[in-house]
Amino acid sequence: MDKHTQPKRKISRSLLLGTLLMLLLLGVGLGVLGSTTYSKGMMDRYQAHLQSLLWLAESQIDVDDLAVCIETGRESEKYEKAQAFLDCMKNTCDIKYVYVVKPLNTEPTDNMMNVIAGVSDLERELYSDILAKLGGLTGSDYSAEVAQMYLARMDRSSEITYYSNTTQFGYMYTGLMPLHNKNGDPVAILAIDIEMDEIHRTRRNYNLITGASVLILAVLSFGFTYFWLRRRIIQPIVKLQTASTNFVTSSRNTQDPEDLRFEKPDIHTHDEMEELSDALLSMSEDMKRYMKTLVVDTAEKERISAEFNVAKQIQNDIMPSVFPAFPERGDFDIYAIMESSREIGGDFYDFFLVDDDHLAMVVGNVSGRGIPAALFMVIVKTLVKNRALQGFSPAEVMQSVSEQLLEGNRAEMFSTVWLAVVELSTGKGMASNAGHRHPILCRAGKKFELQVYRHTPPVGAMEGIRFRDHGFQLDPGDTLVVYTDGVTDAINEQEEMFGTDHILEALNREPEATPSVLLQTLKASVDRFSGTMPQIDDITMLALKYYGPGQTGQAK
Repeated sequence: MDKHTQPKRKISRSLLLGTLLMLLLLGVGLGVLGSTTYSKGMMDRYQAHLQSLLWLAESQIDVDDLAVCIETGRESEKYEKAQAFLDCMKNTCDIKYVYVVKPLNTEPTDNMMNVIAGVSDLERELYSDILAKLGGLTGSDYSAEVAQMYLARMDRSSEITYYSNTTQFGYMYTGLMPLHNKNGDPVAILAIDIEMDEIHRTRRNYNLITGASVLILAVLSFGFTYFWLRRRIIQPIVKLQTASTNFVTSSRNTQDPEDLRFEKPDIHTHDEMEELSDALLSMSEDMKRYMKTLVVDTAEKERISAEFNVAKQIQNDIMPSVFPAFPERGDFDIYAIMESSREIGGDFYDFFLVDDDHLAMVVGNVSGRGIPAALFMVIVKTLVKNRALQGFSPAEVMQSVSEQLLEGNRAEMFSTVWLAVVELSTGKGMASNAGHRHPILCRAGKKFELQVYRHTPPVGAMEGIRFRDHGFQLDPGDTLVVYTDGVTDAINEQEEMFGTDHILEALNREPEATPSVLLQTLKASVDRFSGTMPQIDDITMLALKYYGPGQTGQAK
């Protein structure tokens, strides 16, 4: 499910549920902690109570005399006093049993010997015939596990052991300690039992009272928290959300910034909520101002874009763009391509007949970009064509154009230019290269090769430059290709440059092809090489195929 289509949760519900859950967890935690603390404290008190009773009972028993009584099976005077004291404890103390036994073994039956047992007045009246007697065995009253524990306490340690157990006498909490004679030898075990039911009842009552108190406190806390959250957080957030939604709706339904309205919510909490409300009001005013500025900027950009389009159209119109350019001529075929890297480029090309027997060709690249480069390009192209049409040699044209460009050239712009004039009747040509790329020539039946020769700096670059002519000869079937650095400097994803090697490779796939096929093949090769990389410079290419005089109907 898309996140935009998922049902929205209200923050008020989330806050209240989160608060309720937090209070419940806090209540349960406090209840468990209180119950645990109380239970531990209660058991500590019971142990302290048992400890006091055991020490009291021990103080009234002559262990050496008791050892003799156990050995002979006869009750002595001291034995009877101890019996009377234990009976008194049974009558007056809140205990279940107080007794002395001697562990014998860990068998399931008869594993203990009765020594003394405290008897209450009521028990003596009701059960006088079944009361435990000195030397009597306990039968199955004690399990083998309990007998094992009693036997383990028959040591020289005077520590008291506490444990809970279930016997035929009920569920008891017992404290037991060994009785030692004057030599420190254990004689018997003194034990006192307290009913666990009473302990559980006390703990249960405490838990009920504590649980009810925690529940009441949680309900009261939730009620207070709910009203506090609603007044301080939920209601301000709802007001902010309503105001923001209304503002967004109005912004979508109007194009006029003046129609935007942000109704400041009535929030007076004197905290971050009120600051947020003020911030949203300030943001809405900033947005209105931004939209006003955006409207003006958009109109200005549209005007500039329209002017760029007109300038682009003018630029295209001043360059030959109709092919075949000279359909009536069969002695040569010429074709050119120019693709700008932005709306207006700094590259240019031109070709024109100086007279019926002389063809002039121009390819150039102006420094800089955008409108300034385009304006400078028009000037360079116009000056070159005007001087060439007057019959000057290419070097003389460059000399004149460079001198004119240097007059008042505060922008310090310049342009590379390759200019050639070919005598169509003989194929003789004269070229001047002002800082431009070297041309590429393909002789009939052969392959394209780079024509490297010395050239001068660009026109308008500096004063005192002496431009020179370079002669060349075209024979029937020869093809000449000239290009700008936008072709060689094209890069791919690995930031490798296209270079002249790739140009030669592309042109030599069909060296005998017409100029239009050659340049289109070369352009396609550049596009494949660049892949997804953007075009960083203008791409301009011009190709001339010379057929010679007297030829008619050549493929265009």
